[in-house]
This record gives sequence, structure tokens and C-alpha cells, in this order.
Amino acid sequence: MITACFNGKFVEPNELVVPIDERGHQFGDGVYEVIRIYDGKPFMIDEHLDRLYQSADAIKLRIDPDRGAFKNTMLELIQKSGLTNLDLYVQVTRGIAPRNHLFPDCPVSVSMTAKSFRSIPVGKKDSGASVILHPDERWAKCYIKSLNLLPNILAKQAAYEKGYLEAILVRDGIVTEGASSNVYIVKNSSIITTPISNHILSGITRMAVKNMAEYLEIPFIEDQFTPDEMFQADEIFITSTTLEITPITRVDDKQINNGKPGSVTKALQERFRQII
Repeated sequence: MITACFNGKFVEPNELVVPIDERGHQFGDGVYEVIRIYDGKPFMIDEHLDRLYQSADAIKLRIDPDRGAFKNTMLELIQKSGLTNLDLYVQVTRGIAPRNHLFPDCPVSVSMTAKSFRSIPVGKKDSGASVILHPDERWAKCYIKSLNLLPNILAKQAAYEKGYLEAILVRDGIVTEGASSNVYIVKNSSIITTPISNHILSGITRMAVKNMAEYLEIPFIEDQFTPDEMFQADEIFITSTTLEITPITRVDDKQINNGKPGSVTKALQERFRQII
């Protein structure tokens, strides 16, 4: 079973392929994407590719302009993996060169890995999960899906150590997003989520939620909200490629509404199941 690819070469999962002088290893100088495949069919792969190329452009990293060839390599790895339900991780860095802060004159490095995905426990999808609020200590360009995730990791670990699923980040009194997710509140049967800006990652599942809301005729409002507005919400849910649509019933130690997933979240979950 082939589950990895490095610079166009398909390799075994235990094969050592990344040199010490690799820019992703030395500097975190690169970008990435995670694409979920359901029953052998990649979910919104073109939207993921769009975001990968946009992130690369934002850090002046040139990926193969032949997107068709790039995508074909991804599809070939999916096929070679022998898996039908998997997550495909794609990472592009500035390449292999002696350590120097300046951009090197060398080819970029592209690595891909395919692994069976692990969904969050069904109970959390059905009954809801808990999150904590955490200061948003990230840099000013969160719209780039870069390899520099240390603040996200620290926030996620803080949530885990307290027994929570996710950390919801707050910047200047405004909720931005989760450590690895987008966040939404529901009030008066309308979905409210933070507007696209440099301070959040434009999620692919977020895009799907917006489309599903339009299909279900649920108002989708892009507006800022505060932690207090979260506590007063009728419903809360978070989304990401790996979390899909997960209801949130507690924030810190406070129960949200009646402590159960609401009708809007359930309608989105059902529509999402139909789509995938």
C-alpha cells in the first residue's frame, strides 16, 4: 500500500525522504491543505486547490502552474493508497537548501500523505461538544494556511488538558475562529459567523455551510460577535474538514440554551450527509 508521495516519487510510509535542510523543517516556510475523501470521492478538491495556490501566492511561493498535473498526482496517490475514506495531506515548502533566511534558488518541495480518517465520536455529533475561550495570539495573516501553527497548537492543547474539544479564539473582544475550525452562532433561526478577513482562514466546509444554508433557506449572516453573544446564542456549531459540522453545547463552564444541538445545526448535518 502506497500512502505517501515526495516530489513526484511514491514512497512507503516508513521511507525517510525529507533532508535536514528542508525549508518546512527549518523555518515552517510553506503551506498545506487537508482534503477529505468519502467513498473514493474527494470533497471540494478544487476549492482546496484554490486555497492552496492562494496561500502559496501570499508567501511568494510558486507551485507548479500546471494545476491539472498537480491534481492528477493527488488523485493517483488516493488510488494507490487502496483506501476509500481518507484524509489527503498536501504540503508545499520553499524547497531544500542550506539554512538561510533569504529565499533560496531551488525547486519547491511537495509532499503528500494519505491516511484513513478518524471522525470525532458520534456522541459529540449527536449530543454536542464543549469548547473553551482562548486569546487569539496568532499573527496578522491567518488567511494563509501556513505551516506556522504553534499558537493554534498551544490553544488546542489548553482545551484538551481541560477536557474540551476545541479552543475558540478571541481577539480584541471579538470571536475570530477555532484553533482548527470556523465557529458559528445561531440566533433567531439565522446563522452568524465571522466575516472573511486576514484574521481567519476561509474554511472550505464554511463555504459548504454557506451553500447549504442558501439551499435550506436559512439566513447566513457574516458579522462579528462577542463571547457574551455566544453565551446568549440559541445554537453554536463549528466546522472544519475533519470536524465536519459539530454542535457545541457548552462554552467554558456555561451551557448554551438547553444544552442540546438545535434544529438549524441538525438540518445542516443532515444536508451535509446527503452531499457527501
